[in-house]
Amino acid sequence: MDRLYRTLGALMGLLALSACLVTPGRFESTLDIRADRSFAFTYKGEILASDMGKNALTGGTGDSEDGSQEGEAENSPTLMQIAAQEEDFSDSSTAGDEAQMKAIATALSKEKGFRSARYVGNHKFEIDYAINGTLTHAFLFPFNIDAQIVLPFVAVEMRGADRVRVKAPGFANSFDKSQGPAGAGDEAAKALNGTFTLTTDAEIISQNQEEGAQTTPQGRRIAWTITPLTSDAPAATLRVKP
Repeated sequence: MDRLYRTLGALMGLLALSACLVTPGRFESTLDIRADRSFAFTYKGEILASDMGKNALTGGTGDSEDGSQEGEAENSPTLMQIAAQEEDFSDSSTAGDEAQMKAIATALSKEKGFRSARYVGNHKFEIDYAINGTLTHAFLFPFNIDAQIVLPFVAVEMRGADRVRVKAPGFANSFDKSQGPAGAGDEAAKALNGTFTLTTDAEIISQNQEEGAQTTPQGRRIAWTITPLTSDAPAATLRVKP
């Protein structure tokens, strides 16, 4: 799990260094939370990276006025350092850029949780991700503490002794797109298209899907349809065993 978070963090930090915006495209995502705190999360679909240039891949943006390297990530290895063990990135041409993107996908596909990760061109990755565990602490996908402009697609937060709050800020267009590169926010908003489904046998304290929760053999099910017009991030609060 720790290595998974490091790899996700490296990817998000890598993109953030060049003021990149990482957003969902077409996707299906599910989150199952049991009253005993066990959970399972999946994300299958596209991840879009805006303005993926050479500097974003190498983790630097050039020299600053005082001679230091701008955008240098302190105490955080970039995913390219992992991928560089398998690929030569000296080529700065378009072909080199494509090779670098494919190498990132290769590195991700080797990490726990990623059943597949494939670069399909035009700054787009096809991701098939699934993980399960026990909620003893917060869970975020994807996340990096140093990536100030990138917010998680999905966040699960422990609240007090017996509550779990779920919010999916990445599955809405209400975030501040002005933090991304010029024009990237609008393009990202247009590409947003998917579903996010929460299932649980825990008590639902609150949720913001207007049709409410549906009863299923596994408990209760809340499904959000995500489109470019979605402005409110999917959210719910559950009561679990303390």
